Amino acid sequence: MSLLSFLTGGLIPATAPWLPVAFAGIMAFIILMYVILDGFDLGIGILFALERDKTHRDVMVNSIAPVWDGNETWLVLGGSTLYGSFPLAFAVILPAVYPLVILMLMGLIFRGTAFEFRFRAPTEKLRLLWDWAFLGGSVVAAFCQGAILGGLMHGTPIVNRAYAGGALDWLNPFTIFCGFAVVVGYSLLGAAWMIWRASGELQSNMRVYAKYLGMAMLVIFGIVGIWSPLQNPAYYDRWFNWPGIFATAVAPISVLILAYIFFKHLNSTDQAAHDKTPFFCALGFFVVSFGGLGYSIFPQIVPPGLDIWQAAAPTVSLQFLFPGVVILIPVILAYNIFAYYIFRGKIEAGAHYH
Repeated sequence: MSLLSFLTGGLIPATAPWLPVAFAGIMAFIILMYVILDGFDLGIGILFALERDKTHRDVMVNSIAPVWDGNETWLVLGGSTLYGSFPLAFAVILPAVYPLVILMLMGLIFRGTAFEFRFRAPTEKLRLLWDWAFLGGSVVAAFCQGAILGGLMHGTPIVNRAYAGGALDWLNPFTIFCGFAVVVGYSLLGAAWMIWRASGELQSNMRVYAKYLGMAMLVIFGIVGIWSPLQNPAYYDRWFNWPGIFATAVAPISVLILAYIFFKHLNSTDQAAHDKTPFFCALGFFVVSFGGLGYSIFPQIVPPGLDIWQAAAPTVSLQFLFPGVVILIPVILAYNIFAYYIFRGKIEAGAHYH
């Protein structure tokens, strides 16, 4: 048995090629980076539904103005990497969730357009219309991302290496719930981000929103923990059979620890000293959730019947792609870090990035 096979409890066969495993890890990293970066970005738009004050909305948008387009770079990289490294998975996933992918892209387009034009609207009425476009695009994009995840976890029928279902097979209660869960989760990230970047009344409002959104997320974690194993017997076996139950226990314990820290710092009397902590705890919720997802489905890439080795491109293609991806990811990370560093600090009313 190879070391990799031993460390993964036999999930990776001893004779399995390592490049598909490496690209699976790269894909997981890219998706996680997109979720935690563009998640709070989308959450800001969703919170427009709660924060009606014009000045507050301007501060919210200005807090993400320097970084929002860089955040979405990870989405482009993820789609192109999936196509290049796991073409069969790409060919199966897209037909299975075409309506959701199209709606998501339309939401991102509306949102991006509204982002640029709301500051240039000649009248308040037109500005309000762009605000609604920003809100609507953010909600639609977030919901579709969650629904895509839920549809894949629910299971994708494959016959002769092709998608064998209908255009609306993804539509089921679990998928709808996952879409709703991501909308709530992104809203929590957005509220926690504004606690860090805003001050005064807006920050106080965001603390209130974050409190209720945090409680909603804990309820969602509980529902997902009960509902997910019912989607596929393999999930149930992985979660609750011996000795996997020990690994399964890491997720709820981590969530409870993060929740304790989150609410403790959210309600701290010395709030100025703890502006960052709720945001990083909210990010932690997503990291734990993502780890749990990976633990549930690995080595499947399209549950229940397509694993990473079946879906992988030929070895020569992976060898060609690998150096480029390994070089490109640090470059994008460096750009993100530089942008966040340059535009750090509180955002005050009246300040403009545009």
